[in-house]
Amino acid sequence: MNTFTISERIQHASISATHLTVELADGRQISTPLAWYPRLARASREQLDQWEIIGDGEGLHWPLCDEDLSLAGMLRGMRAPA
Repeated sequence: MNTFTISERIQHASISATHLTVELADGRQISTPLAWYPRLARASREQLDQWEIIGDGEGLHWPLCDEDLSLAGMLRGMRAPA
């Protein structure tokens, strides 16, 4: 079970052509290569723009892509399965 402090919660996310970047409550930004997440890498801009914060800031969900990512996984450098 993951325990997150308030500062380790996602406040916002953005996606460029090459990276997923999340902003945490304490002001840090964590960026990972979009290529690590095949569903997101293949998604349209419309699909990518439809995301939501889940689990009180512990992850992100893209309903149009059927993709969920956890902050813990991002911090550990875990890639999504192909």
